[in-house]
Amino acid sequence: MWRSLLALGLSGTPAIAGTFPIPTGEYGDAHLLSLAGKLSHRIAVDPFNLVATGLFLAAIIHTFLAARFTALAHRYQHRYEALNPDSEGAEAERERLKFRSQIFHLLGEVEAIFGIWLIPLLAWMAFSKGVPTMVDYVDRAHFAEPIFVGVIMAISASRPILALAESFLRRVAALGRGTPAAWWLAILTLGPLLGSFITEPAAMTICALLLGAQFYACNPGEPLKYATLGLLFVNISVGGLLTPFAAPPVVMVAGKWGWDLAFMISHFGWKVCIGILAANALYYLAFQKQLRALAPARDASLPRPVPLWITLIHLALMVWTVLTAHHPALVGLGFLFFLAFTQVTGRHQSAISLRSPLLVCFFLASLVLHGSGQQWWIAPVLGGLGEWPLMLGATVLTAFNDNAAITYLATLVPNLTDALKYAVVAGAVAGGGLTVIANAPNPAGQSILSRYFANGVSPLRLFLAALAPTGIMIAVLMGLR
Repeated sequence: MWRSLLALGLSGTPAIAGTFPIPTGEYGDAHLLSLAGKLSHRIAVDPFNLVATGLFLAAIIHTFLAARFTALAHRYQHRYEALNPDSEGAEAERERLKFRSQIFHLLGEVEAIFGIWLIPLLAWMAFSKGVPTMVDYVDRAHFAEPIFVGVIMAISASRPILALAESFLRRVAALGRGTPAAWWLAILTLGPLLGSFITEPAAMTICALLLGAQFYACNPGEPLKYATLGLLFVNISVGGLLTPFAAPPVVMVAGKWGWDLAFMISHFGWKVCIGILAANALYYLAFQKQLRALAPARDASLPRPVPLWITLIHLALMVWTVLTAHHPALVGLGFLFFLAFTQVTGRHQSAISLRSPLLVCFFLASLVLHGSGQQWWIAPVLGGLGEWPLMLGATVLTAFNDNAAITYLATLVPNLTDALKYAVVAGAVAGGGLTVIANAPNPAGQSILSRYFANGVSPLRLFLAALAPTGIMIAVLMGLR
């Protein structure tokens, strides 16, 4: 029965015909001048707009509650472990506790939250608009970025790449005698800028892994942990602005707006370097006592040098992934070769963990599907703002949506001046560290470093920790013009 119904739905006979989302230029609301009027009209034209945004908002609220769900999972797990298995009725009670622990652990997994909320979104879309509309909506989604981020994250976390990055940063940290504070400064200053050449997701993976080994392993206090995470997210978000191909929000606009390498360096690159140095200096001064008091972690250097030819092949695979980033099939083929190559050269490799890359890929793919349904309100909001309001609006919106989605929607707004184009990108990248969903590489960093935080990363504390460097980036990008 269900197979027949599904076949009927997929055959192109929906219960209620319609597409989603309606293109922003087809609402027929150009005559409406007020933002409230436009939004009300678009809800009236397609009430599903409100449903999609309501579910998106529910997913965002869920992310702020993730730490509480994780705490509940740990509580049930402790009760499960403490229960005497030989007591009467213990087996059934242990099964209940284990089930509850796993359910709340899933609900507290930040990378899974938006995927969980896809279930009601796609189900209601299939019910209200028909199965073909739902299938078409998924088919038209662009999953190139999630696939690229997952693959580049796995390759950049491989032993040859990490050994190369660690060797370089170790030499820089040695200028400060290799203390945790020296590593902290080296990673947070040079690591994000590497993102302009190896892409931001790769830079995030490398920086997070090295910070975990050389800084978080030293057991800093919670305030310093969050300050470092907020600083890392903001610095990575702007660190890819020296080139037009490394930062996802810039990739979305560079071709359409004609932003080449010379434009990026002259308009963004040098300002970003100043901003990163200023933000790092501010946090170093604020936490210098705690940083200097940290005892060095055990030597986390990788055993045995990796042969140069293996490192070169890994670098070549990273280059291949970057060059084919917009062609998922080619990215996938390169990744399959990478997996085979690591098996053949296993003696010089560490175990390839795919859990974090797959979770991050799932998170971003879910965010793409949710974000595609927000065009109806984001485009009018961006199109009705002046330069400073647009920049601040892009910063705020970025906290609740991927900044690449914000800049992409900006390309749909007609007649943007050069100043407004600059403002929307500046706001989007400056706000890329405020939340885990604000910038595509952030989930990778949180996935790697969350184990150093009790009950996971608190979204509110991350937001507060990222406020100061976000303000510095706004001041630098908008003030030095």
